[in-house]
Amino acid sequence: MNRATKIVATLGPASSSLEVLERILRAGVNVVRLNFSHGTADEHAAVLARVREVATRLAVDVGVLADLQGPKIRIGRFADGQVTLASGDRFTFDVDCELGDASRVGLDYRELVNDVRPGDILLLNDGRMTMKVVAVTRTTIVCQVLVGGVLSNRKGINRQGGGLSAPALTSKDMDDIRSAVAMKVDFIAVSFPKNAADMYMARELARAAGGKVLMIAKIERYEAIGNLEEILKASDGIMVARGDLAVEVGDAAVPALQKRMIRMARELNRVAITATQMMESMILAPVPTRAEVSDVANAVLDGTDAVMLSAETATGAYPVETVESMSRICIEAEKSQPVSLDTEFLNRTFTRIDQSIAMSALFAAHHLNVKAIVALTQSGSTALWMSRLNCGVPIYALTPEEGSRRRVALFRDVTPLSTEYHETTERDKLLAVAETTLLEAGVVTQGDLIVLTFGEPIGKSGGTNTLKIVRVGEQV
Repeated sequence: MNRATKIVATLGPASSSLEVLERILRAGVNVVRLNFSHGTADEHAAVLARVREVATRLAVDVGVLADLQGPKIRIGRFADGQVTLASGDRFTFDVDCELGDASRVGLDYRELVNDVRPGDILLLNDGRMTMKVVAVTRTTIVCQVLVGGVLSNRKGINRQGGGLSAPALTSKDMDDIRSAVAMKVDFIAVSFPKNAADMYMARELARAAGGKVLMIAKIERYEAIGNLEEILKASDGIMVARGDLAVEVGDAAVPALQKRMIRMARELNRVAITATQMMESMILAPVPTRAEVSDVANAVLDGTDAVMLSAETATGAYPVETVESMSRICIEAEKSQPVSLDTEFLNRTFTRIDQSIAMSALFAAHHLNVKAIVALTQSGSTALWMSRLNCGVPIYALTPEEGSRRRVALFRDVTPLSTEYHETTERDKLLAVAETTLLEAGVVTQGDLIVLTFGEPIGKSGGTNTLKIVRVGEQV
């Protein structure tokens, strides 16, 4: 059974060698993530080159996602590397402190003193520690520890309920966008966007650098929830970044928000990636917990395009086994995915010809016991629209454009296939090429019914205007 849900794997010391890259790609990774919070542009470029080398050798299309660091607000460093704080202790964040101790530590974001007020709750180390602000001066934030623990160098700090003024794109992020475009990545994930303007700015920077990438908005700020629709419309997709989001909105609110975000993304023809701690225990263990199995399965049932691995594959002891486990869970969950295409069509309207053709293909495939839906596409847009509704039939995106194949590798239930055609290819020749490609890939056999969509004139991006139902090896 083909796996509809895609897997994004973060690369790091545990997974960047040629040998491990080959193993995780064979295990089912569709998109690799380069985390720009760590490493240099040259180091990322070297890893990307190895990814392309292995993907070419395996004859698979693998997308590359560059994940920007964003305005992660962090504390400074301690003289001894860490301190232990107890509930009731007084602790001060001091923008002028160079090396901290058990009473104070520095801040890398000086404007935090202007963003908080007495009574605010600050969360540190992904919410594991909490402090209440009791006083604020021009250079310090004095707090009382509510939940203590060990606090070490460079841990993140959030304000409960959001409201921090840090811009989504730092100067480092702007440089990283240019570097990512130069590397020819396929997706750029923007951290901590608050509104559509943040995404428009990132997209314009990428365009100015000459990039044709899909922009993914990471939803992890409290303010982003109220602006979710406008952020989605300004993006090509979202990442449900459950770590920082849980810190800002509270962990209990995240499951319902996840379902809402994925549903809205699909309704607006955007992609959705579900991320953070999906298989966290497999950083150290060869098998997942039952709760992690349920978490991945529920994301699949929610309709996410992809599930993402972070430290599990970047630094974990079992990167290959983690991918294999996640793939098995996705496949099993998809078996129980309901097909309710007729109901989903009731409230949808289509104003574009190419989108109407895509929806017609789904409807025909659903009712005719079709073996495959085939989109002959330049940009991949037709395949994206088809993948927003579940009709129970696999979708194949046939395109000569290598970049398009890597991008559609992220779309749920879409398999990219390389094929050769151009503007002068005749229609009958085009259909013959499509059939041959499917037969050689083992997707169909002689006599199978398939639905094809393509555009005339052939080779024009955004021009899908034709639907044809074909029995392989015959003419209908």
